[in-house]
Amino acid sequence: MMLARPRAAACTRAAAAATARALSTPAGPPDTPAPTTTATAVAAAAPRSERLFLERPPVLRGCSVAIPAHRTAVQAWVESLRHPDDTRLGLADLHPDVFAVNPRLDILHTVAMWQKNFKRISYAKVKTRAEVRGGGRKPWRQKGTGRSRQGSIRSPLWRGGGIAHGPRGPTSYFYMLPMKVRVMGLKVALTVKLMQDNLHIVDCLEMPTADPQYLVELARYRHWGQSVLIVDINEMPENIENAAASLKTITLIPALGLNVHSMLKHHTLVLTLDTVAFLEKKLLWHDTRYSPLYPFSMPYSDFP
Repeated sequence: MMLARPRAAACTRAAAAATARALSTPAGPPDTPAPTTTATAVAAAAPRSERLFLERPPVLRGCSVAIPAHRTAVQAWVESLRHPDDTRLGLADLHPDVFAVNPRLDILHTVAMWQKNFKRISYAKVKTRAEVRGGGRKPWRQKGTGRSRQGSIRSPLWRGGGIAHGPRGPTSYFYMLPMKVRVMGLKVALTVKLMQDNLHIVDCLEMPTADPQYLVELARYRHWGQSVLIVDINEMPENIENAAASLKTITLIPALGLNVHSMLKHHTLVLTLDTVAFLEKKLLWHDTRYSPLYPFSMPYSDFP
């Protein structure tokens, strides 16, 4: 009886070891490979150059202006207009002080209202009692009639009389915002467009055809929304200029004409690589300038 207990314990240990080996052995034939995910399988099946592109996309553009040490560049995909599927040619580094500022909606509203009103001229004008025809004679004598005293039938109190304190146009609503506020408005608009995935970078505006339908189908295929604003610092290629001439939802403007109102009016903003470099250089220059834009010795009557 004393020898049976160690033998039973040994049998128990052997059974436990066999059960552990059975659980650790994978089910199925021993040569069956482990299942892989779809992304891993696609990456493994692709050529080596494509695998490197998927793992580390090439950076086609770096920031021409130095980035502060405490900031990092934001990135966006570079697309092409040559084919609808050319949506990821590489990455472009964007300066964070232009495309990643605080979304100051108050400044955005201020600049939009300034653009709406600073060129506004109201031509509303009404006639005073001196300009209305007639009314030179006193309608009745001053006393003795029992009626109120009146001096002219063209008084503002009379029907058909002049208007008191009415608009006396033309009236100008011109005023100017500080340049730094206008620059900040452009930065905020660019940042909001990028954060909402409505800002697209293209290498150039070259198109294979001048057919407007190609441009419409390209915008629909890439989900660019109902209206597109395309900006370029260089001269517009002939194909895209002819294609957009008859389209009401696609607008071409030069980089010098880019403004907050146009960016808010259109759903999608498309910039070329040269336009991005131009905007970064011009907008960041205002952060470091210490002199007025125009010398005070210049005659202010010659301002544009």
